[in-house]
Amino acid sequence: MTAETVKPLVILGTGYTGRLVYEREQAQDRVVFATSRDPDRHLPFVPPERRIRFDLADRATWRNLPRDSNLLWCFPAEPLELVQEFAGDLTVRRLVVLGSTSAYQMTPSRNDPPAWVDETAPLDRSKPRVQGEEWLRTTCQAIVLRVSGIYGPGRHPLKWIKQGRVGPSRKYVNLIHVEDLANICLVALERGVRGEAYNVSDGTPRTWQEICHLARERFRVQRMVEVGNDSAGKRIANGKLLSLLAAAGSSLSYPDLTQALEQLAIAEVSSEATP
Repeated sequence: MTAETVKPLVILGTGYTGRLVYEREQAQDRVVFATSRDPDRHLPFVPPERRIRFDLADRATWRNLPRDSNLLWCFPAEPLELVQEFAGDLTVRRLVVLGSTSAYQMTPSRNDPPAWVDETAPLDRSKPRVQGEEWLRTTCQAIVLRVSGIYGPGRHPLKWIKQGRVGPSRKYVNLIHVEDLANICLVALERGVRGEAYNVSDGTPRTWQEICHLARERFRVQRMVEVGNDSAGKRIANGKLLSLLAAAGSSLSYPDLTQALEQLAIAEVSSEATP
């Protein structure tokens, strides 16, 4: 661990992923701050002295951030004008930005499955968050993690199917377990190459049709909706990420969706049985 990476960590927008990063850093007795637009209401798990009120749209809150720290940016980096104004006054050591694989252009494809998408693929620069992410990457040397669909405790494909949010289409989906994502954030803060982007996925794209079949056959999840979706989706390549993790002596803990869902289902049953 370098002198830079032992600097305090500030998590901008401490939601589903940010909370897990906070808990991991706290468990290592490292100095970590968590931000929210309403920290007293949304961050009860954080000691008051480590809670920070921050809202990108409220310039008065920008001065609340400690200087000379590392920064994990967890919300969409938009609009560009505010991102540029805010980042122009930043004095951070290392900056990691959580982006999305939706940054890549959707191009019509007759291939089945569609071609693999790596970090060199064209971006959809018409999207405000892509504009912000790319400005931070090229101007501030931020490390951008282009993150696939996040799942984990409390939010995962079995629940989405039960809720009728997804159905058995032929669209490919790419996923990453939140525990893996939290670890990847910390590895990127320590070892990520400044100004680089990394695709974050478990490396096994699946169609919603395949996931719905798995849900029905393995987990007896029957409540499905029919979804008309002509999009082929994307297949996100994660080779660059795996190389970064290997260099840090790490790897993905949940590369297998079936096993991950089994663990989540068992944990939920156990939680429901606890009085």
